[in-house]
Amino acid sequence: MKEALIFANPHRRVDGWIRANPRRVDFITGLVYTLFCVPGTIGFAGAMSGSAVFSIFAIALLQSAPLMVRRQYPWAVTLVIAFGHILQLGFDGLILPSQFSVPIMVYTMAVYGKRWQSFSTLGLGLLGAVLATVRMFNPYTDVADPTPSMTFNMFISFMGLALVVTVSWTFGDLARTRRLAMKSLKDHAERLEQERVMERALAASDERNHIAREMHDIVAHSLSVIITQANGARYAAVKDPQIAIDTLKTVSDTGRASLREMRRLLGVLRKDEELQNRPLPGLSDVPDLIEIAQNSGLEVTLKTHSTPRKELPAGAELTAYRCVQESLTNVLKHAGSKAIAEIVLEWTYRGLELKIKDDGRGAGAIKLEGAGQGLLGMQERVALYEGTCSAGPQASGGFAVTVFIPYSED
Repeated sequence: MKEALIFANPHRRVDGWIRANPRRVDFITGLVYTLFCVPGTIGFAGAMSGSAVFSIFAIALLQSAPLMVRRQYPWAVTLVIAFGHILQLGFDGLILPSQFSVPIMVYTMAVYGKRWQSFSTLGLGLLGAVLATVRMFNPYTDVADPTPSMTFNMFISFMGLALVVTVSWTFGDLARTRRLAMKSLKDHAERLEQERVMERALAASDERNHIAREMHDIVAHSLSVIITQANGARYAAVKDPQIAIDTLKTVSDTGRASLREMRRLLGVLRKDEELQNRPLPGLSDVPDLIEIAQNSGLEVTLKTHSTPRKELPAGAELTAYRCVQESLTNVLKHAGSKAIAEIVLEWTYRGLELKIKDDGRGAGAIKLEGAGQGLLGMQERVALYEGTCSAGPQASGGFAVTVFIPYSED
């Protein structure tokens, strides 16, 4: 089974290895090319002297060996190969197999070099074509008056060499364009993936915060009412059992309302299409909160000023409702048994101004319990609708929460 996997798609495996190991590929191909070119100069050296043969070997080595690091140091390799070809001009009409390194490096520089290096290599290649043509024919030293056929041959020779250089550079420039385009697409895909992961993490964090706020608003308020009512029923049962019965009914109603809210929240989390969730509470449900608080023994008044210029979104009304709920919960927990709370809803041309204040003794107690999750939740909720929320003790005593939710102007 493993052998079948190893030999499956051999071409793709070889191509993947080549793309993953460019330096090794350059070293291997450059070494093979050098081993082919350097010994191959023996046939071109002919009956030259030993020093000349050594020089030709050195030239062949300069023209071929640097290809082993052509993509790692492209500009330096180009200069070394160009220097080797300049040295070759000292030998009239000498042609070496290592000269094929010219189109290779022109192509390499066009693909991997900087833009100015690419054009400089193209210019060096064309200049080399001119010098090689002049050196091969050497018309000014061997022939006093060059014939038209010699001039034509020189022209054909130059055009052939220039065409090789130009075609190599053109294919390299096309490969460069494709490489940069692929790199841009790859970078864009990576950025999109990173953004998707970040958005998913932010969405999960926002959803956790939302669930935490909902859980706190539902559970904290309901439990505060239930605890207050249960304590009152325990003491009232001694003198008047009927009061205890009524109080227990309030506890039961509060528990059922809290259970409905929890089911609604869990239904949203499960995304069960068959589950019928009741509408989200809004400003019209604030009197129900006040009634529950009054049944718990808290004196609460509601004042409404003016009328709304336009309706608030359902989410904004839910935010206002939760702010009232949390504020009344804090009054029940911290203000004391004889505290009086007042809720003021004022509609302005900019939006809804909401103030919940009391005259109790719990101004500093809220800061003593935990991290103030309820107040933090209110601030987070209001910030989602570009509103403001502030809370703190009053100069005249008690505690006040002030909330402003602006209209959403389309």
